[in-house]
Amino acid sequence: MTVATAGTGRIVGAALVSHHPGLAQDEAFRLRAGNGRDSDLIAGYHRLRERLDRATPDTLVIIDTHWFTTGYHLIDAGARYEGQYVSDEMPWYLADRPYAYDGDPELARLCEVVAQERGIMARCADHPALPRHYGTVNLVNALGRGERVLTLSCCQNAQNEHFLAMGAVLGEAIRRSDRRVAILASGALSHKFVPIDWQQVHPRIYHPDNVSSPHHRARDQEAIALLEAGRHRALLEAFARDFRSLPWEALGAHYLQMVGALGGSACRLPGERLSEYENARGTGNIHIWFEGAA
Repeated sequence: MTVATAGTGRIVGAALVSHHPGLAQDEAFRLRAGNGRDSDLIAGYHRLRERLDRATPDTLVIIDTHWFTTGYHLIDAGARYEGQYVSDEMPWYLADRPYAYDGDPELARLCEVVAQERGIMARCADHPALPRHYGTVNLVNALGRGERVLTLSCCQNAQNEHFLAMGAVLGEAIRRSDRRVAILASGALSHKFVPIDWQQVHPRIYHPDNVSSPHHRARDQEAIALLEAGRHRALLEAFARDFRSLPWEALGAHYLQMVGALGGSACRLPGERLSEYENARGTGNIHIWFEGAA
């Protein structure tokens, strides 16, 4: 594969985005769960779509916290995906969900080339039977408007620095391409589930009082404040201390790879809250948008 070392590609925006399964249920279900009020994350999807409409990306890169891999960061290089999704995690709750979207094999292969140049353990995967995950499907169905979609995995035996390095690979591949890209870090903040027999504290299931513990809720608010202020260096320092072990979903791999693509500790992009902070089975969820990049 012949690869240019410079191109016209750029990151036109990025976001931390919740994908929790309750958001894929119908409105009547959500209103019952919300004690008569819908999840604000649904309205947040519309706000995020408005930002995407302004940014006009060609490709959505989704860093999927449900695509766990081992030994390699994987880049989904398939050309087309279409089918009916059923979650093996909760098939009674999330099943028979149609999806149809084009991949971006060219950008995926470019990521692989940059990774090889830098000695990063990353490779493409394009097996036709490679399963989908709802961290991708739910966002495509909620936000997609015909853009190509490239999914990145979260390698479970990677450390913070490995995720940041893989994010830098993504950023460089985008710059070498001709793509306008929006990066969607698909997952929660703190990701501690409540027990199977848990009784909710607040009648509105989405309410933050139902997050797994006051400690997790407080630490999520600390992270949100840093993100809004564009203090990514401080948040990365917090990850080095203890945020990874809270734990964030997928050890924070979605955020770490996103911010790696945006410059790592040098990133100063402030975040814009596009939703309230909400509970989902004990986990902390929010949409936060980062306007423009490079």
